[in-house]
Amino acid sequence: MTTGTPAYFSAFENLAMTRTDSGVLTVRFHTDGGPATFTGRMHTDFPRALYEIGDDRDNRVLLLTGTGDRFMTDIDGAGLGDITRPANWDRTIGEGRRVMQRPVDLEMPVIAAVNGPVRVHSEYALLSDIVVAADTTVFSDFPHLTFGIVPGDGVHIAWEEALGLKRARYLTLTQGSFTAEQAERWGAVAEVLPLDEVLARAQELAEQLAAKPQLLTRYLAVTLRQHVSRRMAEGTVLGMALEGLTAADLAHQRK
Repeated sequence: MTTGTPAYFSAFENLAMTRTDSGVLTVRFHTDGGPATFTGRMHTDFPRALYEIGDDRDNRVLLLTGTGDRFMTDIDGAGLGDITRPANWDRTIGEGRRVMQRPVDLEMPVIAAVNGPVRVHSEYALLSDIVVAADTTVFSDFPHLTFGIVPGDGVHIAWEEALGLKRARYLTLTQGSFTAEQAERWGAVAEVLPLDEVLARAQELAEQLAAKPQLLTRYLAVTLRQHVSRRMAEGTVLGMALEGLTAADLAHQRK
């Protein structure tokens, strides 16, 4: 390990980063130190952070978590800009594709410590190699159908991979939700624990992986994610184009 704290650790206002001597990097989503509200800034920053994380060989395992009693439940829709404008959507597509592709292409294991409900970007957790969830966790996709746009930004792929095709279609079309216990039965979550045990258990698993030879864990991650990496590369292009089309239609619906 190199000494000193990398500059990118403090470069993103909604991402708190700490790293153990063994190379376990914890990234905690937050807003002003409390539970995270998803914003346009976070949409821009998270893919940039993932690039820095992946480029730093001192990071041996990535651990994602939220703050307090929820992973991520709120969204600042206005902060995303006017999604009906093509120029704004062009930026959204660029960031959205990177934020989906980079996690599945990271050359390190990724563990999610899901500390309660996640209604916004549940795919950030579900795409992880190992998901440890609090028994208070409920997964859902609040923004897309609520705003009236197609969920084509990668959540559709993450849900299919984690839950199975038919179940993912049903829950998407009905804007349904599922608990951590259901997700465990369906194979999307590895362990369900009381909230106060989730982070410690995820850290324990991360340290076990960090203790293994780095080339082994790096290329285990690459090997195990080949399928989902291909799916993301293929599926987010059309998915986000159709999401943008439905977003553009919102302006005409208001007339």
